Amino acid sequence: MTRIAAFLSLALVGAPAFGASLLDYVGQCVPFARAASGIAIYGDAWTWWGQAEGRYRRGDVPRVGAVIVFARSPQLRLGHVAVVSRVVESRTVMLTHANWSRRNGARGHAEQDVTLHDVSPGNDWSRVKVWYRDSNGLGGSIYPVEGFIYADGKPAAGLSGRDPDDVGALIDAYVPGAAAVR
Repeated sequence: MTRIAAFLSLALVGAPAFGASLLDYVGQCVPFARAASGIAIYGDAWTWWGQAEGRYRRGDVPRVGAVIVFARSPQLRLGHVAVVSRVVESRTVMLTHANWSRRNGARGHAEQDVTLHDVSPGNDWSRVKVWYRDSNGLGGSIYPVEGFIYADGKPAAGLSGRDPDDVGALIDAYVPGAAAVR
């Protein structure tokens, strides 16, 4: 029995820190996106697009529960994955993700309903800007995107909520029916 307990404690050392809710998570983006979306892909974020081929539907249209795969870039050495929590309009969605902005100086925390804006010339979601808490606005960087991986089931509860970032709050206030999309 002691050997089993020791093995389990070692196995859990690298486990992500999920609390009572999805938003209590502290860790990397990959385990968070996997848990929030139900898409069972492992490895660095930038590898998800290739790994999804033949296993999950992929495309360039955002849908609630889909995982957006940010490509490798100088700013994102390992890429990034996030889950679409709301579709606001054809070029604006909200994401729920982990390990993007800092909270109290620390990275790794989950953020809910973060604004993502398509800035690609062809309106195809191949280039985006992301809300960045530290600057309290859309960041200055433009990130390349591989596309969206569509989950077969329902996303985790708590993917979208009542406290979007400032842009999301304005959308809720001024776009008829936007808050009802949650």
